[in-house]
Amino acid sequence: MSQRIQRITPFLWFDRDAEAAANFYVSVFDDARILHVARYGKSGAQASGQAEGTVMTVSFELDGQAFLALNGGPAFPLTPAVSFVVNCRDQHEIDRYWAALAEGGDERAQQCGWLRDRFGVSWQVVPVQMPELMAGDPARAERVMAEVMKMKKLDLRVLEQAAAG
Repeated sequence: MSQRIQRITPFLWFDRDAEAAANFYVSVFDDARILHVARYGKSGAQASGQAEGTVMTVSFELDGQAFLALNGGPAFPLTPAVSFVVNCRDQHEIDRYWAALAEGGDERAQQCGWLRDRFGVSWQVVPVQMPELMAGDPARAERVMAEVMKMKKLDLRVLEQAAAG
């Protein structure tokens, strides 16, 4: 029997914080674990400017989703142009993930359910109901979006009230 592979894996390029970031994310999400840690050998260290023996990559899983993190130096900084959406069943989950991921992050980057964590990774902490709240009637979608634009952390009750009119 063959093992199913995850065809597409998000790859995060950090300067030197790959292991700390992976350990942090594993502490935030359920069903999460570190899979493998690889260290720089002589050739990789010379090419990357990282010290021999230091962490090169960390593979980890969050809620069944595989990720790979690299300590690659400062050549390619993280950007909010790529973010990870955390779909939450209820306000309790929104509050939980928001508090954990936002702690120590850039408060100026908190808007409309988006945040940037302490490692520079951008996240969207949203209710799983969001597509339904925004679908259909354009006036309904506009009411919901008007409320989203006022918020940092999303408030599901307020969004549902806006959708209801």
